[in-house]
Amino acid sequence: MTLHPRTPKDLLLAPIAAEIDLNLQQLRDKSVDEIVDAVAVALNTDTTSDSRAQRAGRILEVATRMVELHDWDTAITDDGARLRLSGGSVSIDLGLSASILRYIENGP
Repeated sequence: MTLHPRTPKDLLLAPIAAEIDLNLQQLRDKSVDEIVDAVAVALNTDTTSDSRAQRAGRILEVATRMVELHDWDTAITDDGARLRLSGGSVSIDLGLSASILRYIENGP
């Protein structure tokens, strides 16, 4: 069954998801220590003493950096394994890599 857009906003979901995925590619295959460094450089901030919520927020910030979201909502899921795009007639979850999940859960 083909899913058709129900609102004009739905037409923007695929390009937004693709841009976010491109940003996540920079982190996907890195070690946790490399992710710490990459996030610190991308956001120009010290990330060594972040809480779990701050680390999840920083991943979300890197993932959506320079992406025009067109009123789509983004969030890291409670389990830290996915980035959720919602706000249209559908939502989509983009999977995060095991190393990004380890970074969110445990930090450096």
